[in-house]
Amino acid sequence: LAGRSVLEIACGTGYWTRFFAPRARRVLALDSARETLDIARSRMSSGQVSFQIGDAYDLPIQTPRFDAAFAGFWWSHIPLPRIPAFLHGLHAALEPGAIVVFLDNRYVEGSSTPLTEPDPDGNTYQIRPLADGSTHRILKNFPSRGALLQAVAPLASHPRVHEWPYYWALEYEVVGSAPEVSP
Repeated sequence: LAGRSVLEIACGTGYWTRFFAPRARRVLALDSARETLDIARSRMSSGQVSFQIGDAYDLPIQTPRFDAAFAGFWWSHIPLPRIPAFLHGLHAALEPGAIVVFLDNRYVEGSSTPLTEPDPDGNTYQIRPLADGSTHRILKNFPSRGALLQAVAPLASHPRVHEWPYYWALEYEVVGSAPEVSP
């Protein structure tokens, strides 16, 4: 992402932003929660980063378009039926040849929070307890290498999946303009 104009999706508290932003030309970091953006802003002193409340399913289209995109720990929270539309919206914000990088968790038996039964669309969930005693059902899908490559196949040139014991990364270059997605 060095030297690029980066659109970061679901930046959260800016954990990943602080690692790549110092080398990027500029970064627009989006998240839907004002509270997490406030934390992200406090972590960055760089002037090339702009933080903005935004919807990952309705991304800003700017001129010139971005030549890179990054999302850390976001893919696993996209409902499976929404992946094509999400990618269409992302690619509409990017120029052809842009670099895209996704990073997320792998499911590791005995380490990851157990999954609940899948819903009718195949999505899986985790029940996560908070310190206040409340519990929350969180969408958490763990895609296979094949599922990742298939999702980006019509959009990507040179897709590569990297896998480590607890994480995976998908990187590719955007091919042409974003294809039409049927509703």
